[in-house]
Amino acid sequence: MFDARLRQFSAGLADRTARRLDVPWITPDRLTGLNLVLGLASAGFAAAQWWTPALLAWLLCRLADGLDGPLARIRRTRTGAEDTGQGGFWDICADFVVYGATVIGVGWGATEAFGAPWLPFLLVVFAYYINGTAFLAFSSIAEKTGRRIDDGRSLSFISGLTEGTETIVVHVLWLVFPMVAWQIAAVWAGLVCLSATERIIRGYRSLG
Repeated sequence: MFDARLRQFSAGLADRTARRLDVPWITPDRLTGLNLVLGLASAGFAAAQWWTPALLAWLLCRLADGLDGPLARIRRTRTGAEDTGQGGFWDICADFVVYGATVIGVGWGATEAFGAPWLPFLLVVFAYYINGTAFLAFSSIAEKTGRRIDDGRSLSFISGLTEGTETIVVHVLWLVFPMVAWQIAAVWAGLVCLSATERIIRGYRSLG
């Protein structure tokens, strides 16, 4: 819901930071790999109930995820290289692994530490599955039929109630308040399902 406005607000800062990282040994793909490693570390820390390290790893993994795209665009502009889509593919795969792993990690830690039920976390994973299917299917078909949404990203994203910004905030809340993580997860699962439904309807209509 807030992604477009946040990108407009943070684009300049992200580009300036990416320019500072524009050295030979730092590549967009390596930043994506760092995002993956840090995300899995956050999930592991949460499962072990090390909430503060899990929070730090989560924030750093999201920072890496926010810089790989700007760095890739800077490199392509300077070299004139074509965007093959390889980096975007690697990025979305890493993101899905991180999102799923962190839900499981938080669920495991909250269950062990506070006796939280598993069902809300399973519902979040289910909602992520539906949501991801909707926007990935739309992106593929929109590309094939020439209806691509070009907002600078590799895939065509349909905006919705829950997007990347909201996901980051919710995962932060889990790690800051793990004693009520399952209640947050229950509400979040419902919101993601609503967002997925919205994306399915809007995607179906726009491709008609």
